[in-house]
Amino acid sequence: MVARQQLRMQAVNDVAASFPTTSRNRVKRLHERGSYDHEAVFAVLDAGLLCHVAYTFDGQPYCTPTIHWREGDMLYWHGSSASRILRQLRGGTPACLTVSHLDGLVLARTGFNHSANYRSAMCFGTARIIDEPEDKMKALAGVVDRFYPGRSETLRPISAQEAKATTVIGMRIEEASAKVRAKGVADDEEDYGHPVWAGVIPVRTVIGAAEPCPRILPGIERPGNLDGYAEGERLDAALMQAQRVYEGEV
Repeated sequence: MVARQQLRMQAVNDVAASFPTTSRNRVKRLHERGSYDHEAVFAVLDAGLLCHVAYTFDGQPYCTPTIHWREGDMLYWHGSSASRILRQLRGGTPACLTVSHLDGLVLARTGFNHSANYRSAMCFGTARIIDEPEDKMKALAGVVDRFYPGRSETLRPISAQEAKATTVIGMRIEEASAKVRAKGVADDEEDYGHPVWAGVIPVRTVIGAAEPCPRILPGIERPGNLDGYAEGERLDAALMQAQRVYEGEV
């Protein structure tokens, strides 16, 4: 927990800092929607659970969907040790990780001006396998605690075979950018008189009612550290709150 609080303090101290702008992460199309601030990028990352990671091996591109989590400027994800793609990362491989959120469908008066409201982040770095046993075990606890604070301490300890079967990858964010659209219809002035419906249809991922395992032991109740995942709550808000708890902010 102390290490995570230190990471949080570093993030607070760097809140005004930005990632360097390079040819890789520069937002070229509609650049006014882009940001290189740590705070803006982290907000998109922390509001999501699913990311896509892209690599190239021997001239062949691969893009893998997976769960990610963040500690400071480090991103982590994991997979099967049997994966031939992940085995290629041992020496370090350039990678690009993206997270995106769809917030609304924007219906305009012309097909050209139809759009979507969204939040997205693109991060670049060198992906490496976490081999050091202590670091790997901390990361495997992190993939649980980042989403369900404190839960790893209540679980049956991970076995040596489970640890062996799992590969953990880490990537320090070297360059990154966020891009956001959060507004209504933007038609050309002469088109506002066209007789067709226009507007925004909001899109949200909302948490449903919990479904307990039928084999749960008698007397075991849903723990309080899952209160953030209440029925009807927005998933992105719950994930961001869990990240704050994980970092020791609340």
